[in-house]
Amino acid sequence: MDEQALLGLNPNADAVFRKRALTYFEQLKTSPDAWQVCAEALAQGLHSDDHVKFFCFQVLEHQIKFKYSSLTEVQQQLIRDTLMTWLQAQIVTSQPEKAFIRNKASQVFALLFVAEYLTKWLSFFFDILSIVCLNPQGVDLYLRILMAIDAEVVDREIVHTPEECRRNTLIKDRMREQCISTLVDSWYQILCIYQASNSEIICQCLEVVGAYVSWIDLSFIANDRFVNVLLKFMSVDVLREEACDCLSEIVNKGMDPVDKMKLVESLCQVLQSAGFFSIEQEEDVDFLAKFSKLINGMGQSLIASWSKLLKNGDLNNAQMTLQATEAKISLMLQLLNHEDDDISSNIIGFCYDYLHTLKQLSILSDQQNANVEAIMLTVVKKLTYDEEYNFENEGEDEAMFVEYRKQLKLLLDRVAQVSPDLLLTTVCRVFNSALQKWQCTQFMEVEVAIRLLYMLGEALPASHGAHFSGDTNKVNAVQEMMRTLVTSGVSAYQHTSVTLEFFETVVRYDKFFMVEPQHIPTVLLAFLDHRGLRHPSPKVRSRVAYLFSRFVKSLSKQMNTFIEEILDRMQDLLELSPPENGYHALLSSDDQMFIYETAGILIVNSEFPAESKEVLMRNLLSPLMEKFKLFLDKLIMEENEEKTATLADCISHAVSFASRTSKAFSNKQTVKQCGCSEVYLKCLETFLPALSCPLHKEVLRSGVRTFLHRMIICLEEEVLPFIPVASEHMLKDCEAKDLQEFIPLINQITAKFKAQVSPFLQQMFMPLIQAIFQVLNRPAEDNDQSAALEKQMLRRSYFAFLQTVVGSGMCEVLSNQGSENVEQVVFTVIQGAVEFPDPIAQKTCFIILSKLVELWGVKDGLVGFIDFIYKRIVPACFLAPMKPTFDLSDAQTVLVLSECAVTLKTIQLKRGPEFIQYLQQEYLPSLQIAPDMIQEFCQVLQQTDSKVFKNYLKVFFQRAKT
Repeated sequence: MDEQALLGLNPNADAVFRKRALTYFEQLKTSPDAWQVCAEALAQGLHSDDHVKFFCFQVLEHQIKFKYSSLTEVQQQLIRDTLMTWLQAQIVTSQPEKAFIRNKASQVFALLFVAEYLTKWLSFFFDILSIVCLNPQGVDLYLRILMAIDAEVVDREIVHTPEECRRNTLIKDRMREQCISTLVDSWYQILCIYQASNSEIICQCLEVVGAYVSWIDLSFIANDRFVNVLLKFMSVDVLREEACDCLSEIVNKGMDPVDKMKLVESLCQVLQSAGFFSIEQEEDVDFLAKFSKLINGMGQSLIASWSKLLKNGDLNNAQMTLQATEAKISLMLQLLNHEDDDISSNIIGFCYDYLHTLKQLSILSDQQNANVEAIMLTVVKKLTYDEEYNFENEGEDEAMFVEYRKQLKLLLDRVAQVSPDLLLTTVCRVFNSALQKWQCTQFMEVEVAIRLLYMLGEALPASHGAHFSGDTNKVNAVQEMMRTLVTSGVSAYQHTSVTLEFFETVVRYDKFFMVEPQHIPTVLLAFLDHRGLRHPSPKVRSRVAYLFSRFVKSLSKQMNTFIEEILDRMQDLLELSPPENGYHALLSSDDQMFIYETAGILIVNSEFPAESKEVLMRNLLSPLMEKFKLFLDKLIMEENEEKTATLADCISHAVSFASRTSKAFSNKQTVKQCGCSEVYLKCLETFLPALSCPLHKEVLRSGVRTFLHRMIICLEEEVLPFIPVASEHMLKDCEAKDLQEFIPLINQITAKFKAQVSPFLQQMFMPLIQAIFQVLNRPAEDNDQSAALEKQMLRRSYFAFLQTVVGSGMCEVLSNQGSENVEQVVFTVIQGAVEFPDPIAQKTCFIILSKLVELWGVKDGLVGFIDFIYKRIVPACFLAPMKPTFDLSDAQTVLVLSECAVTLKTIQLKRGPEFIQYLQQEYLPSLQIAPDMIQEFCQVLQQTDSKVFKNYLKVFFQRAKT
């Protein structure tokens, strides 16, 4: 072996050596027989370096995985002998291999097993067991090999091809017939021999049993000898968790519902008599988490069995199974109520399924009602934050609790379905108790009380989104709690969790303020002062900025009286300033977006006359325009790179904020109706110079482009004079991404204004096309994936632009470009339909072609176009589907074929018998298509139902490609 290259395998080797090692690895992989050097090195133990041994196994792994079928019988035998010789050496060595080498060796054994077991090496397991002889190092490798085989053959999380699935089924069937009983006996022997001396091997063996039990005959494992051993291990500290996992796998095995019930019940009796159900005496929380999972599996298995038995009409056994389930509820509640959230979380599935079961019963017994209440009270308790929860710096523990809370919420929703009245009365009791004395109640109790009111909104869904109409009990209760929430002063509670919950709940039940509008001023004040937008916590300020915009949007009709005061109080929050001298604004620019949107909503939806709205909007946007000009001037003069980036961001924010205010307009309240057209046109005039700024082009152009998009939506033809100037700037020094983002703007203008922009489009059509071609024709590195993707996206945008032009009935834009240019453009559409394996672009190209045929494929159409149809478009319809890259099993490609069919059908409708004659006598014979198929093709093409032809075309090309 190349000793110098092997030096590069060491993790600490320098880059040159590492590169040489990688090259050597590739050589060994691709060479027909160089891998044998690695086989020899492993068999003879020539290297002591762990990384070299691992490397040798990797080379063998590659041979088995990708080249095994091409190896000779002698070479295959060499691999078998190498592995068995290596295994033999592990039995006698005093120094076992590192775990990562043993794992890699096990993977290689598993790959060889999969390749040979069904055909050549039927004695695989017997051969390995004869070498291992229950020696500890051998047993360790034997168990690792079994787990690696499970990963290759059984593991459901690994995606297999249909062929691999068939192979895996045959392997399992052969193993069941031939060796499973031997394997099971070996596991039992291992468990007995090593139970006192080697806990690591016992845990490995239990993992194997758990993995294999899912597909072998359960009677091999669910019997006295195994269950007794497992129970014994449940009392041994180092083994009990693995034993519990193993029992869980046994319980989760798919089987007949009656057999499953009997299995679960027998296991339960054994566990109960051994004292495992007395969980209050158990201090080992890690074990209890596993035990909780086991009980969860038992409970869910019983419920699944009950459901199947009920469906099958076996009412007697169904009743027995339900009774067995009910007998576990007390234990389930203890585990759900456990102070450790992992233990509680692991039993939630059982709780959830149990509540779902009760929902299906027509009448609940007193005990069942009591169980529902117990679950409800436990959920309320477990929803409560711990004192240790770190609100300022949330880490992994906090994230896990947030997830756990989501699970509890699902339980609460289930309780609501089983017993809505119970949920309502419980929430009322908890809420009123906490809110009456909130000043002297711990934050977590106040928070959970408000949280429950919030959750009630989803648990008891409102009819038509209103919680304040319909069911009187619910309406009265929720209305009473909301009244208490906004009048109690709890919004002043000094804890971020309570503050946030207050605002979230106020916004969830915004319709309450339509019923009782007298409370709006109180809540508005909370939003605007130190409790909300000026809260000491940035997290609270940020969330409140968003919630306030929702609150105002929902209650805009109720806001008229307060508009000017709100705008006045928000004035400092609208300030646009770069962070200087360490000063940071109260709100981030993202949060300010919501404040500007809120201001826009207040102005636009007010009952003020248009003149007043115009004044208010001008007052809102003028400071932005002034700051924009100031910062743009500074940017052009500034030399410090960091400061230019900050200024560019501020300029972009000014434009974005102005854009955001325009979101307030609607079809009922247009810019024109509100008298605000002049203000936005002034903004447009102010912002456009940013497009010619040579610094930070991407940031500045992106902002102005977004503003233009908004103005095309909001303004009428007043926006049109600005488009040519903007386009001219945006087409200067542009990259693929610039063009790709500019084209949707032109498409938007074209689609909205159509004939009005025809002169402009005709003027800028070829400059835009040339800019696109220039970028597409730039050479790029072969392996530059991002450049290739950018070009693909630009090509799609280009075709989308052509589709918009021809689809908006503006073909004159194209036809007026001169015959050479028209030919060049239409030729690129043919190229796009045929040459690039991009179904999205291909589909667009065929849509363009069928539209052009419809418009120009007639006697007085574009000169020379009919000739072009026969020479270019018709061949494209056949060449594209015949490409090897045209995958007829892919959904996107089928859509391309559908548009291809539309194109052919359009030609047939426009050219009639002339086209059919051309297909029959010239084109289709030139493709060596049989006369009867040509006849069939032309007959189907002429049918009036185009769907028939679309379906036929797929079959036609499937036949043609086989």
